[in-house]
Amino acid sequence: MDYKSAYEFGIKELEKAGIDEAKLDARLLLERVCDTDHSALIAHPERELTQKELDEFNEFIERRSKREPVAYILGQWEFMGLTFDVSGDVLIPEQDSEFLVEEALRHCEDGMKILDLCTGSGCIALSILNFTNDTNAVGTDISAKALLMARNNADKLGLSHRATFEETDLFPKEEEKFDIIVSNPPYIASSVIETLAPEVKDFEPRLALDGDTDGLSFYRRIVDKAPSYLFSSGYLIMEIGYDQADAVRGLLLDNGRYHEIEVVKDFSGNDRVIKACFY
Repeated sequence: MDYKSAYEFGIKELEKAGIDEAKLDARLLLERVCDTDHSALIAHPERELTQKELDEFNEFIERRSKREPVAYILGQWEFMGLTFDVSGDVLIPEQDSEFLVEEALRHCEDGMKILDLCTGSGCIALSILNFTNDTNAVGTDISAKALLMARNNADKLGLSHRATFEETDLFPKEEEKFDIIVSNPPYIASSVIETLAPEVKDFEPRLALDGDTDGLSFYRRIVDKAPSYLFSSGYLIMEIGYDQADAVRGLLLDNGRYHEIEVVKDFSGNDRVIKACFY
């Protein structure tokens, strides 16, 4: 089978499975199998796949047809222009979370210390380190498997000397001060998870999704305890669900130790990040 025919076959199979982005997904999977780039389809549509390539492509298409995310099939995903290894042990880095990184970078200066709660793949903390100088980060997660992925990503990006990772339930066990705390915590209400797309509810780690009954459990804990880990005038910056801004702002106001509370919208106009300065 040639390159063009394989691509068309992949699209057809994914469309039959109800995949919305069948063309993109088929192309990404074919490029991985054949070690090619986007121009290959245009320049060399007649290129013949080896039997090994064809078998692997068929396997990938079958997995995607069962709604396994492309990122998990490929084992890596792009975020902030960097490539991160991913698996079913961590959330897939999404463009929405880039707003969290960008807001952190607005307040980040050379030499600062960053704390990333629920670090997962480490994509948020490591992206901040990549685009700053002489900064250091601690990433925490309750999942040992997620932390192994984060450490591997730090090694691959050449940032392991500036990043440490700790297995703990949210905050580091030893209290220390940071200039910025960032987090993309679990924030989906438990009852909502089963209504999500199969790619999310069936493949992404529930531990990283489930925010308890109202989706606010982790925000309560973070808002309450973050002052013990922040320098005065330090920032707490968190990703939020599209309908959670008022509730999380209320938690920050009720706490009484935060000011300059601001909500940042994403490209779709949805509330995406909330940030506050600690007195």
